[in-house]
Amino acid sequence: MSVDIVVPTLGESVTEATIARWLKHTGDAVSADEPLVELETDKVTVEVPAPQAGVLTDVMFEEGDNVEVGALLGKIGEGEGAAAAPKEKEAAKAEAKEPEPAEKTPEPAGAAKDDALAAAGPAVRKAAAEKGVSAEDIQPTGRGGRATKADVEAAAAGREQPPAPAPVARSEEPAPQPAPAPAVGVGRNEERVRMSRLRKRIAERLKEAQNTAAMLTTFNEVDMTEVLAIRKEFRDSFENRHGVRLGFMSFFVKAAIAALREIPAVNAEIDGDEIVYKDYYDIGVAVGTPSGLVVPVVRNAESMTFAEIEKKIGDFGARARDGKLKLEELTGGTFTISNGGVYGSLMSMPILNPPQSGILGMHKIQQRPVVMPDGSIQARPMMYLALSYDHRIVDGSEAVTTLVRIKEGIEDPRRLLFDM
Repeated sequence: MSVDIVVPTLGESVTEATIARWLKHTGDAVSADEPLVELETDKVTVEVPAPQAGVLTDVMFEEGDNVEVGALLGKIGEGEGAAAAPKEKEAAKAEAKEPEPAEKTPEPAGAAKDDALAAAGPAVRKAAAEKGVSAEDIQPTGRGGRATKADVEAAAAGREQPPAPAPVARSEEPAPQPAPAPAVGVGRNEERVRMSRLRKRIAERLKEAQNTAAMLTTFNEVDMTEVLAIRKEFRDSFENRHGVRLGFMSFFVKAAIAALREIPAVNAEIDGDEIVYKDYYDIGVAVGTPSGLVVPVVRNAESMTFAEIEKKIGDFGARARDGKLKLEELTGGTFTISNGGVYGSLMSMPILNPPQSGILGMHKIQQRPVVMPDGSIQARPMMYLALSYDHRIVDGSEAVTTLVRIKEGIEDPRRLLFDM
């Protein structure tokens, strides 16, 4: 008895996914709960496990196909099939070595190709029907002699080639020679890669922010001397006690929360014709991954210690790079912090993460000459800060005050300890 493999529920508002990669192929033995296929949504990559042990007998879709929640991905047969498969292969090899009886007639090539197309998944058969390609046109190259989408594309391309020109009678005058083709420059190749769901979703949200919000950016700079001194003094003891390094992000999360408490509009959002003010602080932390930028959310950051914030952000970063973040960890958020300084950015204008009304951009720490209160000039570790905000809900004075409060909390971390 076979068991269906279906697309699981992928989270709120997610109804479709793309097959990123099959981890198992038809005929492979699988164990219960072993990952079979990776599905890419517009937020995360999800692995679909095997519902039972057995053999993967059918694959309904190929890599790159779009599938809806609840769609049939494939089937798993009885576990005995795993042991039977090698025996069947050996029997097939033995039959191949024996001479065929004289009265046996070879199977027509067309029938074999019909079988190759019939054994292919529905996506391949659909592509063949759309392109008007018959089984006779296809040269199957897939596993077990099955046709693939690439075979259908190749057959369609072959059919579209123009017929060869008819021969022309010779004349006494030599035919004009065609002009030589221009030399092709080296290194001018192009490659077209299908946009991933995550990349498309990032593009949609960023364009949505530009089209919807009245977005402005205010700038300031912060002296990192005190934070660097604290990290140097307590780095080893902090790591020994809490098992995590003391980074910059926990300071900025705490400084941002202190500023948001004073200026609640930057922690609010617009919902229709209403403004929603929030007395909790779910801080999104932008994390770069090979697939694109994701923003996991540190929930209730106002009730967390420096060590708890550092652990949570470190865990997010590790799991984001492995594609292991959960959908619920990427939703919500009241304010976002993005650290472009890790890539060497000196200054930028971060784009809002809708429906949030503010995002803080951190940048590279750089030694710059600073005029001190006593008139002396010193080289200080300075960082440019940028706060982008939605001017529909946040006034300019509120945005500037928010950034100044963040600056004050970083330059004098004692303010963070006493909630000042």
